[in-house]
Amino acid sequence: MSCRRRGCVGFVKPVREYIDSLVHPSAQQDALLAARHRAFIGPRLLGSLIALAAFPVYLIMRGVPSALEIAVFAWLVVPILIAYFLSRTGRYEGAHVLSSLSLTGLVALVAWGTGGLSSFAAVWLVIVPLEAALSASRRVVALASMFALSAAGVLLVGNIAGVLPQTGFDAAEIAGLAALGIISASLYATGLALGAESLARTSFWLLYAEEDRYRLLARNMTDVITRHGPQGAVLFVSPAAESLFGTGASELLGHGLFDRVHVADRPAYLTALADAATDGAVQSVEFRVRRQTDDPISGGQFIWVEMRCRPFDQPVVDRRSRREREVVAVMRDVTERKEQEQALEQARAESERANAAKTRFLATMSHELRTPLNAIIGFSEMLANEATMRLDADRRRDYAKLINESGHHLLAVVNGILDMSKMETGDFEITPEPFAVQDVIRNCCELLTLRARESAINLVNGVGDDLPDLVADKRAIKQVMLNLISNAIKFTDEGGEVAVNARREGGGLAVTVADNGIGISEADLPHIGDPFFQARSGHNRRHDGTGLGLSIVKGLVGLHGGEVEIKSTLGVGTRITIWLPLDCERPAAAVQPSKVAHGSFGGEPVAASSPVKKSA
Repeated sequence: MSCRRRGCVGFVKPVREYIDSLVHPSAQQDALLAARHRAFIGPRLLGSLIALAAFPVYLIMRGVPSALEIAVFAWLVVPILIAYFLSRTGRYEGAHVLSSLSLTGLVALVAWGTGGLSSFAAVWLVIVPLEAALSASRRVVALASMFALSAAGVLLVGNIAGVLPQTGFDAAEIAGLAALGIISASLYATGLALGAESLARTSFWLLYAEEDRYRLLARNMTDVITRHGPQGAVLFVSPAAESLFGTGASELLGHGLFDRVHVADRPAYLTALADAATDGAVQSVEFRVRRQTDDPISGGQFIWVEMRCRPFDQPVVDRRSRREREVVAVMRDVTERKEQEQALEQARAESERANAAKTRFLATMSHELRTPLNAIIGFSEMLANEATMRLDADRRRDYAKLINESGHHLLAVVNGILDMSKMETGDFEITPEPFAVQDVIRNCCELLTLRARESAINLVNGVGDDLPDLVADKRAIKQVMLNLISNAIKFTDEGGEVAVNARREGGGLAVTVADNGIGISEADLPHIGDPFFQARSGHNRRHDGTGLGLSIVKGLVGLHGGEVEIKSTLGVGTRITIWLPLDCERPAAAVQPSKVAHGSFGGEPVAASSPVKKSA
């Protein structure tokens, strides 16, 4: 049995391959159409060949055939020719029309010679439209039905007119032929039914395979595919939504996705869907969506999503109303790209700030370096030519003093630039040691008392002796206090006051330098502490300086792990508070820039600020 089965398979496989080779190339691209071509070519080709091969056996059994029998066997060549026509042209409907026409002609011919409508072959006219139904074309079925009805009409007219030839069959032969016609027609109809069932099963499995292929793609795609109905309601979500949004696809149906869109981005999200449904064009939009996380407090984090949407199908028009067009959208996570864009934007802003700082540096240094150098060169030339200029001792002493002051000013400028450069590159080292901070503050006030007195400014030292010792770089803290107090004196008008206070706050020390001077404008306040920035830097600027004082203060306080708070109001005054931990040795290990808070002094805050408070 197995040998016979293997022999049968060995015979069927070449036949199937040969039939496949006869399928027109245009049909091979479509699996369903190729199956229909094979179903049309195979039975006609094999049936005709088998019938022609049986013709000699029929002659041996029958004897001399009649003209009608010869015509029937000759007709067996027609299905082969029609199959060849389909193989060469690929015209599937045309081949079915030719097949229906040829079958109708054969049945009409046999029925005409064997009794008309009472012939055993007349029942085959019913088979003609049934066979045409395999074409899945209403036009072919209509033509086949017209052929069959026309043939039936011709036979009916022949019967009525009495022009049909005499059959010469007796009653028994007629009954036998009728039975043969019914049985053969039934078997042929059964074959047609099996062919129709085979095509239907092939169509089902092809459709299932295609759907399964799309399901597999949708399941393995990282992009999320959604289908939206009217008002943006989600009708379908691909399984990739679970990894993108952190929740099941069922939670996003309806308005579940809309509820997760960031409130600020919801108008753009709905506008893109509405434009795609209305205009019929592809729309693209980026928005933020909340991704579900395991954190019960935050409830999730927002990610950036890019959505491209287009109309799903043509608008459906019924008799009563016009339904809105649905939209299909593809969404992907672009958070990393947005972060890169933000990083590039920050880098661009940093570059612009660096360029602006360079410009400010050149503008400031050209004045701050040139002014003392001009004084040094000018007065030194005058001293070199004292004989010509006849300078007395007092004049020479004044010139020497001015040269000395200009030299010290130039040295201070260079030292400030070097210190700022060291802090920015991380090369500035501090050496923490315990010391009494009130002594350092008192010493700084004494050094600047003479300058304050010359400017008619009252310098008040409100620092008590009950402050705890501070573990910090004594030289750096002294430089911070000198910069703060000298800045306060510089920007305070005659008759003003500068007050210095210190107190223990939490686990650290807060030192405040306040004045009732010119203050800082609201626009300049956020930039205070930037290198080379000078408030009111224009033609109305009345005070010299490099703009490095507060930058150095900010850097040194940051090296100690402290913070700086600046509050100021234009025309009212400025108050700067620095907060330092009592033990600055551990924070110094992790060098970080100090935090700077800005606000108003003596009025409502002009920027986000909060008092400097630290806990132990």
